[in-house]
Amino acid sequence: MDAPSTVYIVGAGPGDPELLTLKAARLLKEAEVVVYDRLVSDAILEMVPPQTTRTFAGKAARDHHMPQDEINALLVSLAKGGQKVVRLKGGDPFIFGRGSEEALHLAKHGVPFEIVPGITASAGCGSYAGIPLTHRGLATGVRFVTGHCREGKHLDLNWQSLADPETTLVIYMGLINVSKIRDELINAGLPGDTPAGAIERGTTAEQRTILTTLNDLPACIEKADLKAPSLLIIGRVVQLAEELSWHIPAMDCDLES
Repeated sequence: MDAPSTVYIVGAGPGDPELLTLKAARLLKEAEVVVYDRLVSDAILEMVPPQTTRTFAGKAARDHHMPQDEINALLVSLAKGGQKVVRLKGGDPFIFGRGSEEALHLAKHGVPFEIVPGITASAGCGSYAGIPLTHRGLATGVRFVTGHCREGKHLDLNWQSLADPETTLVIYMGLINVSKIRDELINAGLPGDTPAGAIERGTTAEQRTILTTLNDLPACIEKADLKAPSLLIIGRVVQLAEELSWHIPAMDCDLES
């Protein structure tokens, strides 16, 4: 029996195809099969040659087109069939991308793999929205957390640790639980007037950014009708978007209008 082919677990970045790494772009052209997620933009999928097989394995909150165990089994099956496989994931595979789970499954079944990093949403969306994640005098560090919890579980984070005014807090997949996130952070001591922003479809031509405060963040998201994929950024650095927003101007949220 022939040895299985290598599976390339590739980060597609946050949406703008020009943010792909050179290696990622090359592998997309060479792949025989691309197994891709919901967060991979249409512009990036257009780079896949027409003769390449595309398999959608997208997942959204509480709506799994293909369960993770089926994705894992598919990757093993394709590799053992000798096909050159690219597993294409939005952002970076190792930052809330479950790339490590897939790599562990491949390793368990003797399938070789390579990880190709991608620009994670926090870096890409923050940059395109004019929000630096760190800035001298405003933030000495940054924390990445998920705002989504496993089905049937409560969002159980160390809120006391996260409620640090010296730190930028970046929340992936936080729309569903934004009210709970706001309440828990304020209860843990983070001031309600802390600057906050939400970025929808960051780095793309459809990007929308709202600027507000932690206290008003849920209401502003509802008023703007932001949809996934959206990223939440909370911290004093958000105020810099008023001057640094360069891609598509940010919107100030006025709840009284």
